[in-house]
Amino acid sequence: MPKILLIEDNEMNRDMLSRRLARAGYEVAIAEDGARGVAMATSDRPDLILMDMSLPVIDGWEATRLIKATPELRKIPIIALTAHAMATDREKAVEAGCEDYDTKPIELQRLLGKIETLLAAVRL
Repeated sequence: MPKILLIEDNEMNRDMLSRRLARAGYEVAIAEDGARGVAMATSDRPDLILMDMSLPVIDGWEATRLIKATPELRKIPIIALTAHAMATDREKAVEAGCEDYDTKPIELQRLLGKIETLLAAVRL
């Protein structure tokens, strides 16, 4: 069962998305801020990370850069999750090291497709 680390500070978003991911067959670990997310990425080595970009302590941009700067973590795919739908936000996420980007509110089938695509690419 693939393990997803969900880094999200909004309790309602965290609860809803983690339950939906678990029903879709994923093991879900949760971090409520960027610093905890980086620590959990290091200790838990998830198969994929869903990264909210507006986080307390360390924002999602910096947390992504820290994870991607760590050699043993750099291959973990990260999908940025953000309420910002501007083209520049997508570019900023890619520049920080995210492999993909999705906007809130989350459309579950679209997100699951992105997750499966990235997990399949890592398995190759």
